Amino acid sequence: MNKKNGQKKRSRFGVYFLAFVILVYLLLFVLQPEATQIALKVSGHLLVKIIPIFLLVILFMGITNYFLHPKIVSKYLGKTSGFKGWLLATSTGILSHGPIYAWYPLLKELRDHGMRSGLVAVFLYNRAIKIPLLPLMIYYFGINFVVILLIYMIIASLLEGKIIEIVER
Repeated sequence: MNKKNGQKKRSRFGVYFLAFVILVYLLLFVLQPEATQIALKVSGHLLVKIIPIFLLVILFMGITNYFLHPKIVSKYLGKTSGFKGWLLATSTGILSHGPIYAWYPLLKELRDHGMRSGLVAVFLYNRAIKIPLLPLMIYYFGINFVVILLIYMIIASLLEGKIIEIVER
């Protein structure tokens, strides 16, 4: 199967999935109209909450496509990035905020431009370190525990990234 056919099948899958969900909601509406209305209201409220996030992701993707050319991504996050790439993935993972699903499209774009899979793993792993929550963590667990935990988390993220790259080969 060539790439074009694969993309057509994926786009059709989305349409089929949407049609399936609509049919399920219609069936449920016939069987239990009150519960279905509640589910639709909850879904609507969730959609209203995530629309700003989707708009932000679309903005980031547009900026990424405009400024980040494959050569730039390769230089800083590609196969020859070396220590810079690992440091950049670690630090941006720690500094990143917001819901994780908002980062997936951007990371996919970066991968499409040449970002190494190991660096994607490092970024995602380091998202567990939340700078705004560090004072609270220090309050409950003490500074020694937090520093040691953070060092272990960063080391584990780097090992995870290396393992992903080894397995991917």
